[in-house]
Amino acid sequence: MAYTTIDDPSVYFQTTLYTGNGGTQSITNTGNSDLQPDWIWIKERNGTSDSAITDSVRGNTKIFTSNDKAAEGTSSDYITAFNSDGFSTGQNNQINESNKTHAAWQWKETADAGFDMVLYTGNDTARTISHSLSAVPKMMIIKCRNVGKEWTIFHASLGNGKFIELDQTTAVQTATNRWNDTSPTSSVFTVGVDSSVNADTQTYIAYLFSEKKGYSKFESYTGNGNADGTFVYTGFSPSFVMRKRTDATANWTIIDNKRDTFNLADAKLKPNLSEAENDDSSNGVDFLSNGFKNRTTDTEFNADGGTYIYMAFAENPFVTSTGVPATAR
Repeated sequence: MAYTTIDDPSVYFQTTLYTGNGGTQSITNTGNSDLQPDWIWIKERNGTSDSAITDSVRGNTKIFTSNDKAAEGTSSDYITAFNSDGFSTGQNNQINESNKTHAAWQWKETADAGFDMVLYTGNDTARTISHSLSAVPKMMIIKCRNVGKEWTIFHASLGNGKFIELDQTTAVQTATNRWNDTSPTSSVFTVGVDSSVNADTQTYIAYLFSEKKGYSKFESYTGNGNADGTFVYTGFSPSFVMRKRTDATANWTIIDNKRDTFNLADAKLKPNLSEAENDDSSNGVDFLSNGFKNRTTDTEFNADGGTYIYMAFAENPFVTSTGVPATAR
């Protein structure tokens, strides 16, 4: 049974939906608990627009987009404040265009929930960098700040000799110069000499995630090509799942339980693209009490023998710290 120390995941992660007004507004989270976010990732749903990513470590005026390798931008009209239960927006169309709907995924930075953000400056020498998780990272997302470089991802299921890129559709790649063939530990992670993670004098941010039982999962699954689906056990009822096929070219996709409040969950946003939300009931997912089940034969999600990685966060743990079981929605 998936006993957990996190009975209320909304303390650490929430998805909030809102409609832009073309001016300024404050977005209030609606979870069971207040959440002052440290990492905000916003994507317009009903129009073509780049995503917007900001965090409390770089500052609310610093913006990345997940579908582009460009260096961070600086602007005061994106996120104007991290609030005690949400955030405030400026008038930039990317995050607040009038009458456009948006999804905002938000995380709190804390070792209690297995999330840390680390700033560092590259030196073009393989090295270790300290983190504050007090646990081994299962997934790391690294982005160069001041020069345009691909988003580079370590995922434990791929191993320390491989990497994959968030802004690209390419399959997993093999290289020693990303992680120096060295797995992260409970106190440090290792970067090689590739410019996407460690060019001399360039600045970087690393988003690091460790697993928390009943709250988060960073694993892989193998597709079965069956329309009845592949069941993926997480140990919780998911609120957010991002996944990517790794043995072939494919888009990244994000589904969540706020854009789809009942099964099938089929409203997909693609982090590597600027396109609008796509709804296709032939490519849906069931969110269950202890995982998710693909209901598709589409090779992007469930090819027979295809391999996939994912990151997932909970709506509810399968079993609470006091032994209370969750139910499927």
